[in-house]
Amino acid sequence: MTELASYLVPGFFVSDHVIPVPLDWADESWGRIDLFYRVVVDPAKRNEDLPLLVFLQGGPGGAGPRPNQGPAWLKEAVKHYRVILPDQRGTGRSSLVDGEDIARYDDPAEAAWYLRKFLADSIVQDLEHLRHSMFGGQRWTALGQSYGGFLTLTYLSHAPGALNAALIAGGVPGVPASAADVYRHTFPRAERRSREFYRRFPKDLDTVALVADRLAEGDVTLPNGDALTIPRFQSIGLDLGMKPGYERLHWLIDTAFARPGRLSDAFLYDVMNRTATAENPLYWTLQEFVYGSGANGPIDWAAAHELERHPEFEPGARPLLFFGEMAFPWMFHDVYELRPFKQAVELMMRQVEWPLLYDPARLAANEVPVEAAVYFDDLYVDSGLQLETLQGLGNSHAWVTNEYEHDGLRTGDVFARLHSLLQDRGGPLA
Repeated sequence: MTELASYLVPGFFVSDHVIPVPLDWADESWGRIDLFYRVVVDPAKRNEDLPLLVFLQGGPGGAGPRPNQGPAWLKEAVKHYRVILPDQRGTGRSSLVDGEDIARYDDPAEAAWYLRKFLADSIVQDLEHLRHSMFGGQRWTALGQSYGGFLTLTYLSHAPGALNAALIAGGVPGVPASAADVYRHTFPRAERRSREFYRRFPKDLDTVALVADRLAEGDVTLPNGDALTIPRFQSIGLDLGMKPGYERLHWLIDTAFARPGRLSDAFLYDVMNRTATAENPLYWTLQEFVYGSGANGPIDWAAAHELERHPEFEPGARPLLFFGEMAFPWMFHDVYELRPFKQAVELMMRQVEWPLLYDPARLAANEVPVEAAVYFDDLYVDSGLQLETLQGLGNSHAWVTNEYEHDGLRTGDVFARLHSLLQDRGGPLA
């Protein structure tokens, strides 16, 4: 292990670390990449022997949170745990994968092979290596946010002995995994969110229509030179599943026009930043491949095929509806940061066999206590699919709530509630 730095930020003592891990766990001759992680603890408890909690970040492609003032859950967690914040492979400071990195491959098949090394099966093996090599094989509690919940069930399927408890917030995957099922549920929720937005801000209906009409004329470019199309504008609806997403979208629309017929620079910069992927290029690149498990391919642009069944989302429809968490082929043509990934992603969309992520028999026999917050109105992870999976997950308990949006772990007292529920059931395994 290399400790890179240690320091205090308000409320936390933080130490930064990096260890090498194999790019390909099945064949270590392919070389190594960096796995970066932070250890965060209450400054007053830095020398205490505390239980471990590993945070599994949402995504895909999301780096671990930076402590700063801390998300709500972290402030509560350090009262009880020494918290491990990994940057999942390919994100943040863990050998970041971006367009320049992927462009070094002349053969798209090699680039696709490389990208497949940044999915859940490899991430869990990284975590196991980290646990054994740096923490003496001590069992830890997993806290999975969104995609982190997918990782948690992968963990429970392949290395349940690593965990003494699991807490999941808005991230129980469907088992068996199916991208098509996911998007069949996602489009109706995105429509409801769009209509709710217009109900809250009725004047925005007309302004959004004017924006769409202007984009339909063509020749609107973002500050980085990308064309701004209606579908790209629709993709800002991704924010409607967070708080205060409705308000953020309203204030964006509020300044859309500098004068009649001309979109403002502030609006164009904001749309560019919301729809680009400079901070997490793997987010859209791997979005549909998180559902690849066993022989359930090809995934074949599941969201795009489902979109064909929903003419209410067409660019010419009014009111103009916004997309949710949906990846489309046009992104890899229209978005600067994603263009280098285009050919590799197209090959991956045709892949039939994927590593098997979930073991239904092992999950049914699970003894690790699992507490899951299921957000009833979740835009991104369907509550019905989550509850179906939890019915087949041994020793699990669901707390279903509509008090929070998908980011309730970050903004509310979700962690405190999950931790309390865990303690009420006897706490983690010994």
